[in-house]
Amino acid sequence: MGRFIGFAQKYFLACTALIALAVVVTLRVLGSPAAQWVATVYVSIIILVTAIDMIRDVLRGNFGLDILAVVAMISSLLVGEYVAATIIALMLTGGEALEDYAVSRAQRELTALVDRAPDTAHRITSESTVDVEHSIDSAGPDQTGQEHAGLGLEDVPVTEVKVGDTLMVRPSEVVPVDAQLLDEHALVDEASLTGEPLPVTKTRGERLMSGSVNGHTAIRVRASATAEDSQYQRIVQLVREAEQQQAPTVRVADRFAVPFTIVSLIVAGVAWWLSGDPVRFAEVLVLATPCPLLIGAPVAFMGGMSRASRLGVIVKGGATLEALSRAESAAFDKTGTVTFGRPRIDRIIPADGIDEARLLQLTATAEQFSSHVLADGIIEAAEERGLAMLDAHDASEIATNGVSAIVDGQNVRVGKKSFIEEVAGEVAQPDLHASQTAVYISVDARLGGIILMADEVREEAAGTITALTELGISDIALLTGDNQATADSVGQHIGVSAIAGDLLPEDKVRRITQMQQPALMVGDGINDAPVLAAAGVGVAMGARGASAASESADAVITREDISLVARAVDVGKWTYQVAITAILIGIALSLGLMGFAAFGFIPATVGALLQEVVDLACILYALRALGGPDRVSRFLPQRNAANHDRALI
Repeated sequence: MGRFIGFAQKYFLACTALIALAVVVTLRVLGSPAAQWVATVYVSIIILVTAIDMIRDVLRGNFGLDILAVVAMISSLLVGEYVAATIIALMLTGGEALEDYAVSRAQRELTALVDRAPDTAHRITSESTVDVEHSIDSAGPDQTGQEHAGLGLEDVPVTEVKVGDTLMVRPSEVVPVDAQLLDEHALVDEASLTGEPLPVTKTRGERLMSGSVNGHTAIRVRASATAEDSQYQRIVQLVREAEQQQAPTVRVADRFAVPFTIVSLIVAGVAWWLSGDPVRFAEVLVLATPCPLLIGAPVAFMGGMSRASRLGVIVKGGATLEALSRAESAAFDKTGTVTFGRPRIDRIIPADGIDEARLLQLTATAEQFSSHVLADGIIEAAEERGLAMLDAHDASEIATNGVSAIVDGQNVRVGKKSFIEEVAGEVAQPDLHASQTAVYISVDARLGGIILMADEVREEAAGTITALTELGISDIALLTGDNQATADSVGQHIGVSAIAGDLLPEDKVRRITQMQQPALMVGDGINDAPVLAAAGVGVAMGARGASAASESADAVITREDISLVARAVDVGKWTYQVAITAILIGIALSLGLMGFAAFGFIPATVGALLQEVVDLACILYALRALGGPDRVSRFLPQRNAANHDRALI
């Protein structure tokens, strides 16, 4: 009963229209003249409400698509077809409920992702009393709850979890925040985050991503991030933003709305003129209502967004899918995008007069003050060799160039070749292979040496470039702040000919605006935020990337798989094709039926009912956007293609 009341409150006009239609039909069957009066009064109210909304849309710059429905209702009442007018009123008011149902069906993956977000966390207040190894293999949920009752646990909102809090994650629960495992081992399911279909074994000290699902044993974890800064919560927030973005219904439908309205009125007018019967005008227009234009497109775009989410791409609105479908060019950042962004030292080349350990120690100390992705690998290498950090002061980082500091009394610079040449003069460029990049070091205005870092190129990168080319994006570039030699090596390895290195963020913005539009830009770091915002479609590698990049982007890839860029373009093209086809199907069916009605073969009441069939056909076709052909997997390594197949199961 409560659900029915809630439905009636949400769709009040639709429910009243259904009641009005039932009353009108009953009174007509009984032969009561009150049937026409009830229909006239109720339909007039609907006409008034619809006209007001339509005028508001026009004032906002949107064409009033409901004008055909209003004219059809008015003409039906004037010629005495009051039952048909009431059916149109029901169709118009019930369209919202029908659209909501279709959209909820289309966005089920998006909704499921948000629904899985945990609201509470179990904070441990007395660790010694908690049996963290308790298993539910032989005990039901009720027994598990009793086992932990009164054992130093408190349930707190996930938003109140602080870094350092010790939490319990019960069997089959979602890890609420990014955390570090405190127990010896755990088995977790990371499929919704990484696409890996099999559970992953974690050991003490390893990171657990929020959103992963615990196995059959309760575990203790220590929060390493707040909910706001955790992986899954960021994804959920992106999904909520995407749900709030309306599909580009107006842009798509408006291309057909005005011509369709004009043609419909002309056909109805000609039918009236040729037959001399004003009833023909109403009989034609009841088949010209605009629901295919109003419902087909948003259902298709929501379905496309849901499909993209299932694959691991959060698309922020239907407008982004449309832009992906029309993309003419694409550009990629290098580090963390084409490569994994986890560079490690491959080789150290000290200059004369300095030994390898001293060079690494000086470099690692200076790199403590750098936010660049290369810094972590250098610092970790120094720590692994047992090299202590030296005294340092007067440190400063010069964005996109490097870092300088006074280390152990010496003036040390670490960064790009050009940054070092400012103080040390011309420096020879070492030979680099595709996975290498060079870090240059100067000590007291002299070349201190070169450290070669290896950052593995993603195995699916070359296939992604090929797939994009096959999808119609022929203008593809590699834009990076890394040195030109490294950029050339990586670009040639993945099959890109337009390669630009040594770029500042503003240089990337300038380059992307010069490419064929709309242009697609893929990046991952904070320095990519400006170019992602400037691109026609910005795509962020958000699995480990900076939140600034994700916020600036139009779409966010939530898994460590760059091939999802090509899949997003594929989904965009298919979704747009489905949306346009759904509209064209509705228009074609309506025009065909209008032709029959113009010659008097379809009475007004029958026509109003047939229009509902047309609406249903459009919606069913629009739901095809939930699936679609896979035009990418054949270009990728077998593992990536297999993961895609599993994502569709």
